Order: sequence, then C-alpha cells, then structure tokens
Amino acid sequence: SAPVVLAEDTMTAGVHSATRTIEDITADPPRPAVRGMIGARGGGSSRKVLAEVLPDEAAAGTPLYLMLDDIAGASLVAGFAYSRWVPREQLLVAMANGPRRNMEGICTGFQPGSGALMPDGSSQWNHQVQTVGPLVREDDPIGWHDLPEITEISMRRARRIDVTMGDVIEIDSMFQDSSTVPDGGRVAVHEYLVRATADPATGELLSISADPRVLPYDECPLASLTVDRIVGTPLRDLRAAVLEIFPGTSGCTHLNDAMRAMAEVPVLVDSLLGRSHR
Repeated sequence: SAPVVLAEDTMTAGVHSATRTIEDITADPPRPAVRGMIGARGGGSSRKVLAEVLPDEAAAGTPLYLMLDDIAGASLVAGFAYSRWVPREQLLVAMANGPRRNMEGICTGFQPGSGALMPDGSSQWNHQVQTVGPLVREDDPIGWHDLPEITEISMRRARRIDVTMGDVIEIDSMFQDSSTVPDGGRVAVHEYLVRATADPATGELLSISADPRVLPYDECPLASLTVDRIVGTPLRDLRAAVLEIFPGTSGCTHLNDAMRAMAEVPVLVDSLLGRSHR
C-alpha cells in the first residue's frame, strides 16, 4: 500500500562554527518557541534549553524535537568536512593557530592512552573514513525522504528508524555522518547500525546490538560491546537513561545519540496500532 506521512517538520539553524552557538533558528510548520534556543551552545547546553522551551514537542515525540536534539552532535562533527577540502598543509597551520580542545576522557575513542589523541589531548586528524554511495536506493524509493545532491563543502547527518510489529517490537535503526569531497561523492566518518527488540506491553528493551560500520579511530568500536547494559530500560526513558548509563569513556557520543533517538519509537508503535500517542 502507499505510504502515509504522519508528520513532517523542517528546521533551519545558523550555528557559529567556532563556538557552536545557535545564532538563528526557524521551524516549518512554525513553532515560535523554537527561538528560545538562540544563544544555546550545541551540546549539553542546547539539549537543556530544548527540554525547557519545547516540552510539548518532547512529549509528542515530533520529528522537530529529534532534529533539534541532533544539533548537539551535528554541530560537533561539522568541522570534519573542512578537513576533507583543505590541503593538509593549510589544515596543519589552522590547527596550530586555532584553539585546541582537550578531548581526553570524553568518550571511548578518546580514553586515556588512545591513539586518537595528540600529546596535548587534542584529537588526531587521521580519521579512518569510507567512501559511501547514495542513501536513496532504487529498490526502496520510500526508504528516505528526498535528499538533495550537494557538491560544495558540506556535512550530512542522516538518521533512519524503522519499526516492525510482531510478538515483539522490532527496531532497525542506523545513522551516518558523511562529507562531500572535492573529487565528488561522499565519505562517511561515523556509521552505526542498531537493532533492538522491545516488549509491546511494557515498552521495555528486551535486546539490543550495535554494529559499528564506520568509525574514525581503532578504539571507537569498543563502545558497541556494552550496549546491552540498557536492556530493561523503557523506550520512553532512553533520552535520559543513556546519558546516565554511558557517560564519558563508557560510551560513544554518536552511538549514545543513536540509542537516545529510540525514545521516539513509542510514537511509531502507537501509529502502527492506530492509537493516539500518550
């Protein structure tokens, strides 16, 4: 049968490249409250402000809320595209003259002693990447919404969450961070596939596995080995629970985001079962 669009939102934000501060933001359909995020810095700050100014969007599990929550991660990885387009010599000069952030301890990939770290604690720029093809496939035309072809310097964070109902709730989810490159096409720096099941009566996670497809450093995939620590958590609680269970070096920033995004699954389940979201 033909697909039915249940909800569609568009968000446009201007974020300062150095500070990751939200300087302007709009939503379509309009939500005037979204302007309350102006001045928030991408990361924990933007998520705290988001929860304060748009609680109804969170409760309803709207696409807009998921996109606004993703400003934290998308703004963090945006600079990767710069490294694909700028000559290495110019990049090294920019790194030497620019601010250096101590990354040690912020995630599994940057655990103390990691090969991903420079002596001063900043991150190495020798990311492991993989050439990737278009997300849209001819044999699955409704798998993605329209994705414009972009040839100039840009970064894209794409996220998909598919839900199937049976004896259990089956979740098949993926996300990918990719950049355009001067020679054409795209390369991915982050890509995870997450599969999970949940109890249709209680909404609690029954199982979960994470497949790290593309990650920048050798240590990064270690985070995927402990995801079963959230088994038993209600799907609705994942946004907060994941941050509590996988802080710092016990988790991967991007895998955490993928697991937190599954908090939207109950909205999809309610739609499949023809009941209003509560």
